[in-house]
Amino acid sequence: MGRKGIPVPETTQGELTMTANRQVLIASLPSGNMQASDFEVQTAELAPPADGQVLCKTIAITIGAGQRAGLQGSASYAGAPIAGRLMSGTGLATVEESQSPQLRPGDLVVGQTGWQEYSVHDASELRQVDGPADPGLHLGALGTNGLTAYFGLLEVGRPNAGDTVVVSAAAGSVGHMVGQMARLHGCHVVGVAGSEAKCRMLVEELGFHAAVNYKDSDFRSAFRAATPDRIDIYFDNTGGDVLGSALFRMNTRGRIVCCGVVSQYDTANPEPGPRGVPGLLVNNRVRMEGFLVFDYEEQYESARRELSSWVESGSLKPRVTEFEGLESAPDAFVALLSGQTVGTTIVRL
Repeated sequence: MGRKGIPVPETTQGELTMTANRQVLIASLPSGNMQASDFEVQTAELAPPADGQVLCKTIAITIGAGQRAGLQGSASYAGAPIAGRLMSGTGLATVEESQSPQLRPGDLVVGQTGWQEYSVHDASELRQVDGPADPGLHLGALGTNGLTAYFGLLEVGRPNAGDTVVVSAAAGSVGHMVGQMARLHGCHVVGVAGSEAKCRMLVEELGFHAAVNYKDSDFRSAFRAATPDRIDIYFDNTGGDVLGSALFRMNTRGRIVCCGVVSQYDTANPEPGPRGVPGLLVNNRVRMEGFLVFDYEEQYESARRELSSWVESGSLKPRVTEFEGLESAPDAFVALLSGQTVGTTIVRL
């Protein structure tokens, strides 16, 4: 078994040809801020597909903040975090070899490839996609990020024309699409982001009506000024102080959509919840609801059709930050968590 990307030739065991496969493993579970050194690249041998399976070659993987929650052990759907395992993740891939009538070599698929060059799957576990091999589209707008934005806003937030919608982590993989979808539904959209450059991008390129930098020393005053009619829907990707500020600005019968808590993931000491819960919720009759995108699996295809139409018309402009090479995945993860990326973070292999 090779280490650190040293190539291993294909070897034959009996009649089975094993594929040399570079992978990124979890070297150690981070105790504080995650470091690229918490991962390692190795080369292992991958067996060929059995009946009903396909061998896939990864084109690109996507990285999201929720994966940090998985390593922290705070995402129940991700299972218990364990060092020494392949880092999980969603990828866009091509079918190299098929033992299933459902898929043929050359087909383009999306699935849980993990952080590796090759993977073997039951054909039924993969979603075949059409069109160009565009990772930003298939892993972003039409992938989990776009679906999360879609169902979180439309099914949980339930926007009405004229509502004021505030989105935290608004330049992130989910937030930048939530804001655009809210604008499409006739809402007044305010983004909260971590730099002046991101705030300008939200307003000037993506059509947000206003954006506020939460790192600004005068954030609370700027936040009040950006929400003169208070807040009808707050789409929360961060938790922490921004959630606390939004709680005090909610309108009667407002809705808080709890999507993520990125401010609490990359630390060994998560902060306690914000003040005002449940008092402010009770007094203002505010509904605060969490969700998982998997709850809406039966509606994925209809959602993708609408998302596709928005992308094709230019009404929805997905943003992507790309990194090159499997070995760059740990650095891409660190960059995402430190706020250096915009939109969906993609690693091309």
